[in-house]
Amino acid sequence: MNTEQANKTIRVGVLGFGGLGQAAAKLLAGKREMILVAAADQKGYAYTAEGLNTQECIATYQSQGSVGYLEPVGTLSNNSIQDLIATSQPVDGYFLALPNLPNDFISFVAKQFIESGWQGVLVDAIKRTSAVEQLLAMKDELEAAGITYMTGCGATPGLLTAAAALAAQSYAEVHNVEITFGVGIANWEAYRATIREDIGHMPGYTVETARAMTDGEVEALLDKTNGVLTLENMEHADDVMLEVAGIVGRDRVTVGGVVDTRNPKKPLSTNVKVTGRTFEGKISTHTFTLGDETSMAANVCGPAFGYLKAGRQLHQRGIYGIFTAAEIMPQFVK
Repeated sequence: MNTEQANKTIRVGVLGFGGLGQAAAKLLAGKREMILVAAADQKGYAYTAEGLNTQECIATYQSQGSVGYLEPVGTLSNNSIQDLIATSQPVDGYFLALPNLPNDFISFVAKQFIESGWQGVLVDAIKRTSAVEQLLAMKDELEAAGITYMTGCGATPGLLTAAAALAAQSYAEVHNVEITFGVGIANWEAYRATIREDIGHMPGYTVETARAMTDGEVEALLDKTNGVLTLENMEHADDVMLEVAGIVGRDRVTVGGVVDTRNPKKPLSTNVKVTGRTFEGKISTHTFTLGDETSMAANVCGPAFGYLKAGRQLHQRGIYGIFTAAEIMPQFVK
């Protein structure tokens, strides 16, 4: 890599190395414009300016439970995120592939970055309206710290929210936005945190009760439902994001879906429907449907890094603070 290339390459860190974090690492391995230099999990972190070897990171995590065991670049730590930031290694942006359990965890991590004096781009793929609202309330702090924060930048919220923002342009008035997702995974254990978050959206459960469930209790619930979770009227941040962007009131946005934890085939096609009235007085609906062959990981990680690249361009222009997927167009990462 020559110096000019090195200057253009965006140095990326991934916080959280479960199913989503590992998928993010695999996606970055095929990119020229971004290089994975840092990864952290609950028990440790790894950093190298030359770029981490994705296969070695994943193999180490899966066999030993932490990238901290990766020789010679790993460090074991019970405060891995804080300790990684404290090393002051040059990282342009971090993808927070972290479970948002408890509900203020991501805002807590954002505060750690603010307090450390680090400057750069942060991107998350969090789901809950209340979690995104906590981050939106930190706008002034993030701006003062020189951080450009991109929130709700996964699939939903994220890709589908951005599609809704674009589809809304045909209308003089948007009547409603309906997001329906289908997720198929072969084995729930690969996405434990994500499945727990989904359970927290079900009737009779909260984020706290879902977080407190043992793996055995989760398996017992999945046995009862034949591995399928049906989610309706979820507390999903697409609503607040579209409201903040001035497109439609949150009460007109609904999100729901079906998650099959025992079958990689999607139980239904993921789509967003935007209904509105045109300036000629016609009522119409735009539908944007994702290809069934695209996985949850592809639809979350791809947009997240697209928004990280867009955030990097804003940051280089001295534009700090917080932005959502409904406000900024993602940039394609080559």
